[in-house]
Amino acid sequence: MAKLLDKVIGIMGFADEDFEDDYFEEDDQEEVVREETRATNNRKGAQVVSIHTQKQVKVVVLEPQAFEDSQNIADQLKNRRPVIVNLENADRNLAKRIVDFVSGTTYALGGNMQKVGNGIFLFVPNNVDISGEMKDDFKEKGFFWSLTK
Repeated sequence: MAKLLDKVIGIMGFADEDFEDDYFEEDDQEEVVREETRATNNRKGAQVVSIHTQKQVKVVVLEPQAFEDSQNIADQLKNRRPVIVNLENADRNLAKRIVDFVSGTTYALGGNMQKVGNGIFLFVPNNVDISGEMKDDFKEKGFFWSLTK
């Protein structure tokens, strides 16, 4: 163990040169050279990765006109993009069907949803968190809005 520690100290250049020459044998010196070349070869193949990279998240805003548009919303969620769905101008039954479909998709993908406004919903995949105080607000007033269409 002491021999290994002495080698490491010698490689780093902290040992006395006279002591190093007397202490190492030829076989030991060859082993140190092999270790040094392995260390430099490992450094050449290493990749430098920035820790501070942040992927920019794009939010998709959609206003579906038909139930078939809900598949596009689901595809956006599958691609891990948050989606804001504006159903203010949609028929009440169509809006319920779209919200049911997309909320099922969101649940299957492990995401979350939140009602943002009157007829506006936010659906996010599992890589995005929703924070805010509005979650309890729509529980009190009801999930859907009152439309007279």
